[in-house]
Amino acid sequence: MKRTIDIPERTLEEAMKFTGAKTKREAVVTAVERFNRLKRLEQLNSRVRGEFRDFMTSAELKAMREADKRKAQLELEHCDKHFDEILPLAKAL
Repeated sequence: MKRTIDIPERTLEEAMKFTGAKTKREAVVTAVERFNRLKRLEQLNSRVRGEFRDFMTSAELKAMREADKRKAQLELEHCDKHFDEILPLAKAL
């Protein structure tokens, strides 16, 4: 759809620079699409904000990851111990 609008030259140049557009039309379309996407995300955020109370905090997630690392290390040490016991038996075969 064709429209005639007055856009300040400096604003349009910045839009072309920030969007990486090669044409003025591409810059305007890209800027409007990004603006619309941002507004849709803001609407979604306002609707769901506060509804996810059971999510972990960053500290809880970090603690869980550290516990998983410790558990993996213990399992590895356990496997190494049994490997050292089984290796001589395997060599004997």
